[in-house]
Amino acid sequence: MNLDISLTHTGVFFDVDDTLYDHLMPFRKAVDAVVGVNETFPYEKAYHRMRYYSDILSLEMGGAGKMEEGQATEIMRRRRFQLTLAEFGIEVNEQQSAAIQAAYIGCQFDITMFDGARALLERLNRAGYIVGLITNGAEAHQMSKIKAMELDALIPPERQFVSGKVGHDKPDRRIFDYVNEQTGTTPANSIYIGDSWRNDVIGAIEAGWSVIWFNHRSVMPESEHRPHHIASSYEELSQLLPGNEVSSV
Repeated sequence: MNLDISLTHTGVFFDVDDTLYDHLMPFRKAVDAVVGVNETFPYEKAYHRMRYYSDILSLEMGGAGKMEEGQATEIMRRRRFQLTLAEFGIEVNEQQSAAIQAAYIGCQFDITMFDGARALLERLNRAGYIVGLITNGAEAHQMSKIKAMELDALIPPERQFVSGKVGHDKPDRRIFDYVNEQTGTTPANSIYIGDSWRNDVIGAIEAGWSVIWFNHRSVMPESEHRPHHIASSYEELSQLLPGNEVSSV
């Protein structure tokens, strides 16, 4: 399938968690620090279940816009670890889940971007693309990650869209519509790159955007939606978006 898009007013927008950096590592470190599971533990599968419970519990609370610091948020964040680990036969109490959450937060801002991610952002900027971010989460929490990756030099703050500030969470198409309005782009000239099938692929496709699914963990699709292309590394993304034109994908 081809992305036949003119460079003029072309927006290329990225997800943050597990798209610009490896979100599995803080999860693994936190679980290891408290529970001490062995090397055979299915970390990637458990990580995806944690992301699932994060999405479900966040929606039950009213979305990321309701998830700034507070007791309810902390309970939700601990609960996602309890539910996830229970699926793998590991029961953790409130004290242990709180310790996992604390370790998880402690690791989350020690961020290393995926190999090639910064170089691709730099190349897209040089080529004249409108480059931005769309991420779910509480504003302060997500902005701390963006700051840790020193992204302001590559993506101006006015193109950093956090659902907790915008008021709509992916996959709600309203966040994609809002980004188009704010950046002068259109769905027909917008590309979204993200790892989450539920939030990124479904959300962007239903908003009329072109989608590159960053499936670096080789997971299975969750619906009949069809991304315009699938990439498993930044090397592949660089080939799809070489920086001098938007070519066939």
